[in-house]
Amino acid sequence: MGVLDGKVAIVTGAGRGIGREIALYFAREGAAVVVNDLGGAVDGSGSGDVAEDVVQEIRAGGGTAVSNSASVATAEGGRSIFETAMENFGALDILVNNAGILRDKTIFKLEESDWDEVMAVHLRGHFCCTKPFAVYIRETGRQDCRIINFSSVSGLFGNFGQSNYGAAKAGIAGFSRVLALELKKYACTVNTISPGAATRMTIPLMEARGRPQAADAPERSPAQVAPVVTWLASPAASDITGQIFHVSQGRVGIMQQPAVVRSFEKSGAFFTLEELDQVMPTLAEAKRARDLEVRELAKPEKLSV
Repeated sequence: MGVLDGKVAIVTGAGRGIGREIALYFAREGAAVVVNDLGGAVDGSGSGDVAEDVVQEIRAGGGTAVSNSASVATAEGGRSIFETAMENFGALDILVNNAGILRDKTIFKLEESDWDEVMAVHLRGHFCCTKPFAVYIRETGRQDCRIINFSSVSGLFGNFGQSNYGAAKAGIAGFSRVLALELKKYACTVNTISPGAATRMTIPLMEARGRPQAADAPERSPAQVAPVVTWLASPAASDITGQIFHVSQGRVGIMQQPAVVRSFEKSGAFFTLEELDQVMPTLAEAKRARDLEVRELAKPEKLSV
């Protein structure tokens, strides 16, 4: 018996890396899986049959899967991926929006096409794949569905040379918070993963920082993300929604959401510049103190088993 027995799942960008590991784990836990991947290069160019390779691997292990090579960046592609699940399995319960590309450049060299393509695959891709699923949930009354989206520390914290990627990933976090509110009445949870793993997208970054050996470390394996995503897709996670989970270096943690940590008010007028000379440094100091507190709370605890 698997925790996903009887469930139907879509995993985008599942031909390699984190997506592949999720698709394989889902299948081992009993889900029928639509393995989606355009099969292109890291920058989004080209195509290939990597999705079908993963399907064959799942079937060889006794699992159930079909492939789809549509692009997530178009409404037609999102519809195609959804219809692949419906035509082959007659239902859909879980959507993992994982597909992504990179076109890293500083703002001084970033071209409009670099911005547009990254936004299209990441942010628009999440929308294009989610929309048909959300409509299906509402129109059919399908209960206990799951959507798991993929953000990144590049958007949540910031990362040099990734303004396009970071903006898209921050947008995905906002998109997910809204979806969690809109789909709550249908008992559909929406959560977000912030992953850290060695994949074809991140290994060049590690090498550029003089840490190629980090890519081979067990705690950098993309396989570590799959159990967390599977748990969030399972019945055990029915009461958890609207959250961001960070999975990296053998750790799993929950991330703080945007919140006001201190504020001032006055009646009858706007703040003057003189008043702001007092208020703004106090607010900045409150934020620094809160950051230190959260950093202390976030230190990993050893799990006793």
